[in-house]
Amino acid sequence: MKKICVLGNFSGRNAGDAAILGGLLEDVSSRHPDTLFAVPTINPGFVRRAYARYRVKPVGLLPWNLSVKILGVPVFAATLSADLVLVTDAILFDRRLYDPTHNYLFTLSLALPLARRRGVPLVLYNMSLGPVKTPAGERLLARILRAADLVVTRDADSHDLARRLGPFEDKLRLGADCALNVVPSDDARLAELARRTGILSGGRPAIGFNINRYLDTDVTPPGRKGIDRGAFVRAAAAVVDRAIDSFGVDVLLVVTQPMDLEITEELRRSLARPERAAIISNRDLSHNDIAKILSRLEMLIALRTHCLILATAMGTPVGCVVSYPKNRGYMRSIDMEDQILEFDGFSERRLWELTERTWVRRDELRARLVPAIAREKARARESAELLAPFLA
Repeated sequence: MKKICVLGNFSGRNAGDAAILGGLLEDVSSRHPDTLFAVPTINPGFVRRAYARYRVKPVGLLPWNLSVKILGVPVFAATLSADLVLVTDAILFDRRLYDPTHNYLFTLSLALPLARRRGVPLVLYNMSLGPVKTPAGERLLARILRAADLVVTRDADSHDLARRLGPFEDKLRLGADCALNVVPSDDARLAELARRTGILSGGRPAIGFNINRYLDTDVTPPGRKGIDRGAFVRAAAAVVDRAIDSFGVDVLLVVTQPMDLEITEELRRSLARPERAAIISNRDLSHNDIAKILSRLEMLIALRTHCLILATAMGTPVGCVVSYPKNRGYMRSIDMEDQILEFDGFSERRLWELTERTWVRRDELRARLVPAIAREKARARESAELLAPFLA
């Protein structure tokens, strides 16, 4: 049996990260069934429960494991004892570079080249690279790229960054986000959730909105003031109210990271008709549940990348407010650049225009998604086939 060490942010707090691991396990284990996955995590219980259908061994990253999150004995031991190391998600950025409670890049720039020197193959798997905005960050990311046997990115922007950092062209492949192949909950589970919570049972069509606490922090140039939180919430509330009245819909406010609950609850309190809007959160629901619920929406407007990914993976039309550069890259990858709103031009009017356009064109957008999502899901799956030489 081969052992693969999978590195990412798998604490269970973010539904997108959870879906990435779920999709990776599904794709890789279906092609390489005789495999044990060692998954470093600060929440071993979550990994054990959420992925019980796969052959998974959580590796604790807690103080009693001699680890401060990613920095410690467990990651070095797990990478050195593996037959293959996969790094996935979007964890190689340089914000708070030397803080191991927030940043993976510094620690992995030490652990991964060491494992590679000891003969353990390294693949960057269906991931986004960066952003790196400092010379130190660029240097450490280049060190990891040099150590990697294969670099499979999920977006063209990551390809461009790798090319800028060095002569890595021969290692580069284009894949897609692992979360695209998430397995949604079944109809019986959805019926149970509807009975328990009342969602999707009001007799009206439902649409979704997703916001996050960071708003435009990641896309605002240094030295420039970002959007005022209160102004954003007021604009979003006005648009949600208008959608309820104009479209005759109920609204689900979708939370995929509990840190967004506070601003989402603030949005709901700001609505003229809060009884027509319910909050669903991965604090109470699995990523599989959220994917299933998103599949039943007429449309979604979202700020978080993986809310967009989970919705489109289920065939649901989306409009995107670009709160992260990777949002833009994902929308390009599915041929939906016309469904983007940049924060540079954000206003209540423009958010309403995006919302109304998505509603009016939802059937057309759904039809356009079919070939694009089929292509991207295939790319994500095919990345698993690239691992065969390392697992022979």
